[in-house]
Amino acid sequence: MAGEDEIRNNETKQVMKVLESLKQASQDLQNNPSSTVIKALLDLESEADSVFSTDRNLSNLSNLLSDLKAHLEELHQSKGHSIGSIIRRRFKTHDISRVAGAIQTQIQALIDRENIEILVEALQRSDGDEDENKVRILTQFEERVSQGFNRDLQDLVLKLKVFSVLESTLCDAKSSKRVRERAAAAVGALVQFNKDVFVGEVLMGHTVQALIEMGTNSSIKVLCTLIRSIKSPLVDEIEANKQIPKIITFLSSEDLSIKLTAFDCVLEMGYFGRKEAIEAMLEEGLIKRLVELQRSELGGDLIEMSSGHRMGDDSCRDREKKYYLEDHPFASCVARFAIQLEVGEGLRQREKRMLKQVILRSVREACASEAVAATILAEVLWGASL
Repeated sequence: MAGEDEIRNNETKQVMKVLESLKQASQDLQNNPSSTVIKALLDLESEADSVFSTDRNLSNLSNLLSDLKAHLEELHQSKGHSIGSIIRRRFKTHDISRVAGAIQTQIQALIDRENIEILVEALQRSDGDEDENKVRILTQFEERVSQGFNRDLQDLVLKLKVFSVLESTLCDAKSSKRVRERAAAAVGALVQFNKDVFVGEVLMGHTVQALIEMGTNSSIKVLCTLIRSIKSPLVDEIEANKQIPKIITFLSSEDLSIKLTAFDCVLEMGYFGRKEAIEAMLEEGLIKRLVELQRSELGGDLIEMSSGHRMGDDSCRDREKKYYLEDHPFASCVARFAIQLEVGEGLRQREKRMLKQVILRSVREACASEAVAATILAEVLWGASL
């Protein structure tokens, strides 16, 4: 049995190698139909005949290759400088480009099918020794869907229930952290690939809960991506499942990367969150934690930098602000959160005014001195000028 598997794997590798070479040659032919490219493609066509002859799924591709060979031979025979010869060559070149494009599309569909079948099979095996291979094929899948929407690819993903397989891997505590993180990234890429189809899968499944429970820098980044894509409905889901407290605790992590990504997540939630979600964040002591971050070594007050610039110095000020935030990522973080609420999509105007008062009151309660409170309060009140 093991011997048969090895033979089948070797045959698959050989087919995939020829397909990749044909795909590149077809692309080269469309871009630059030189004699060198044509010769290389015809050589590959001969090799493909023997490799593809045993696979029924490759019969369409074999037919296309035969058509291309015929067109190339006709082009080669079309000589002369008469108007008729020139027109015939132009039409024949168009036919060659069209068939080469069809070959490239057909090959990509075959490669996608093979790679996705390998992905599903690998993830459904509970073999910890294959973590490196799983990470590799998950990364390969993420890169493929990140190239943009493709109807044939989507049909394959849906037919083979790839989202469910990815989510199961993400939620499997027995899988390694690396594999789960790559599965999370692949889920995020699928949502970007087609929001209309995969947003529903995220909202109905356990993806968000698994991302928050993992609590790694990578998983929180994917959560941020999902919030930006799904917006208020996802923040509603986080609030309904009582997961906001966990996100707020990430701001106190000893891992700086987690703390930074958690702050990005808080800002996204502030922009898209509705009243119930924002109230839950504030009740969890968010402002106190942000005040602590702002008073830390990585914090600071942007308002002090703003006051030192003359009118008309906007470009200089923006550059300095950018450089300052690179070294002080939590600078004016209270006001930056308040600004997200002010300009965001989740709140009505009346709710924005009410919650701003709650933030001001929380700042006064969280600050150890009136001087510190005065600076942060001024930033919150005049946040748009930061």
